[in-house]
Amino acid sequence: MEPSNVFVRWRPLPTTQLDTPEINRVHEKKQHHSSRISISLTSPGDRAWKSSPVFNQVFGPTDDNKAVFNAVVAPILPRVLLAGDSCSFFAYGHSGSGKSHTILGYDFENPDSFGLSVAAARCLLEELKGFNTGNARDDPSSAGGLQLGIGLRMYELRGNAAFDLLNDHCKCYIRQGYDGQTHIRGETEIFDGGRVRVRPIMTKPCWEFDDFRRELLRGLQLRASGVSTIHEESSRTHAVLELEIVNRALLDAREAVVERQSELVPVAKRATDVYIEEQMKGLVRTEDGEFVSNPEYQIDQRRIDEAEEKKAEVEKYVKDAENHVDGVFGLCGQTCLGGKLVFVDLAGAEYYHGKSPSSIGGPRPLPSPQEQREGRQINTDLLALKEVIRARASKKSRIPYRSSPLTMVLRGHFEPRGSKDSYSAVILTASPAADQYAATANTLKYGDLVGMASGAKK
Repeated sequence: MEPSNVFVRWRPLPTTQLDTPEINRVHEKKQHHSSRISISLTSPGDRAWKSSPVFNQVFGPTDDNKAVFNAVVAPILPRVLLAGDSCSFFAYGHSGSGKSHTILGYDFENPDSFGLSVAAARCLLEELKGFNTGNARDDPSSAGGLQLGIGLRMYELRGNAAFDLLNDHCKCYIRQGYDGQTHIRGETEIFDGGRVRVRPIMTKPCWEFDDFRRELLRGLQLRASGVSTIHEESSRTHAVLELEIVNRALLDAREAVVERQSELVPVAKRATDVYIEEQMKGLVRTEDGEFVSNPEYQIDQRRIDEAEEKKAEVEKYVKDAENHVDGVFGLCGQTCLGGKLVFVDLAGAEYYHGKSPSSIGGPRPLPSPQEQREGRQINTDLLALKEVIRARASKKSRIPYRSSPLTMVLRGHFEPRGSKDSYSAVILTASPAADQYAATANTLKYGDLVGMASGAKK
C-alpha cells in the first residue's frame, strides 16, 4: 500500500471574468518535509487558511495539460509497462474547476491539449509497438493473437448503478461475487434451454491510437450531463476510464469464462431442482400439518447424484476456463499484460462540504430535489473515497470499501490480484477567483486530509 500523491491545479480565470479579484495564495516548499508544498489562502472578507506541507506539486493557471501529464502520469508509466501495476488518478474539485478538462481534455486533435487519459493512451500504444516486434506477423484482431494493445472500459457511476458508455449506456449492476471481488454486470440474457448469460462491462480493444480516440468520443457522446444550479456543463456522475494492457488471447479467454458460466446456470439449477423434488417426494404431511418421512417412497439418490455429477462436470469447465485466463499471462511472456491505468473524473464536490450554492460564488437558485438526492450520493461517495485512501495510507487492517458503490468498484484497482502493486494520485482542481474562496478552500482541505494520511506531517 503506497501513500497517495496529491497535486493541485489552479485553473485560469474565464475570459469573461478576467477582471475578477483573485484569492491571495502563497506556495511554500519546506525541504525537511520531503519537498512537499503547503498553500496559504487569504481573501478580503474570508478567514485565512493554510494547509499542511502535503502537496507534491502545484500547477499554475498557465500550465497546460501536457505539463500536468509530464509531471503526474508520465513518471508512473514504467510501472504499468514493466511490472503490470495498477495506477489510479482522481480529479477532485467543484463543478467548473477543470476536472473533465484535466482528465479528458476538449481538443482531441492537438496532442498538447490531450487530457491525462488520452495522452496516456497515446504513450502506451507507442511504447507497446516496441513490445510487439516479436509478434510483427501476428494479426492483433485474430483469435489467440499475442500482440499487445489497450482494452478500454468506460462507464459512469450514478447512485448505486453503473452505465456502460461503450455499450449504448446499458445499465449495469455493482455486485460482490463469491470470490470477494466486485463485479459490474450488465442485463441478464436468457436463451433457449435455460442458459443465462450476464456479461461484464464492455471492453473495446484498441490496437492503434485512432481506435482509442474513436471509441472514447463515442462514449463521451453518451455521458449524462445534468444542468445543475452550479455549472451548466457539470456532470452529476463519476466517469471512470480503465486502460488495460491486453491482447486478443486474453480477451478470448475471458469471453470463454463468460460462456462457460452461462452453461453452468441451467445445470446447477437442475441439480437443485432434482434434489428438492426428491426430498419433497420423500415427505408426507400428517393431519397435524407436520412433515414426516413418506414410507411409500424411496428417495432416488441415483437421480440426485447424476444431476450433481453433471453440475460438477460443468463447474470443472468453468474452472478450466478461469485457469486458462491465468495461463495466458505466462504464454504472453510480457509482465505488462494486465497492467492498468484508471482515470476517474469525479462528480462536482460542491455537495461534499454541505455548502449551499449561495456560499460558493454568490447567490444562486436552490438545488432541485433531484440535485439534492444526487448530492447526497455524491457526498457519500467522496467521503468514502477519502476514508479508503486514508485507511490504506495508514495501513489499517480494515478498509471501508463497501461504504459506497464508488469505492466498491475501485477496490480491484487499489488491491490488484496476485503480485501486482498499485499506485494512486489525487489532482485537486481549484479556481483562483475570490468569489470561489469557500469552494477552493474546501477542495484543498480535502486534499490536505488525504495528504496528511499519506505520511506528510505539519
